[in-house]
Amino acid sequence: MNTVSSKPLAQQGQEAADKAAGTAQDAIHSTQRAADSALESLSSKVEDLRGQAAPLLNRVSSQAEAAARRGIEAVRDTSQQLREKAVRASDSAVGYVKDEPIKAMLIAAATGALLMGLVALLSRSSRD
Repeated sequence: MNTVSSKPLAQQGQEAADKAAGTAQDAIHSTQRAADSALESLSSKVEDLRGQAAPLLNRVSSQAEAAARRGIEAVRDTSQQLREKAVRASDSAVGYVKDEPIKAMLIAAATGALLMGLVALLSRSSRD
């Protein structure tokens, strides 16, 4: 037997459309809740990472500052040592000239002659 529905076809179509719209709206709300939950979880993780990164950045910054200070101190110490060595060398040269004036003058003359010979040789080779 054929069962004929007591509702008109238009009403059945409207009810089916309403049911489909309700199902779609439920799916949209469910998706929104899932997205909100995922965003909340992501936000929480970002905050956790930010909290963990701040102390690490502070520590790295402190270490960099300490390394820079050590570098500056090393340069200062080295320049002081070089100044002291230059003063000692100067004092030693002055003492040598006072003790051995003739030898010092002969060494200076020989050094000057050697330098003049090198300059002449270099200027001649650059002209050729």
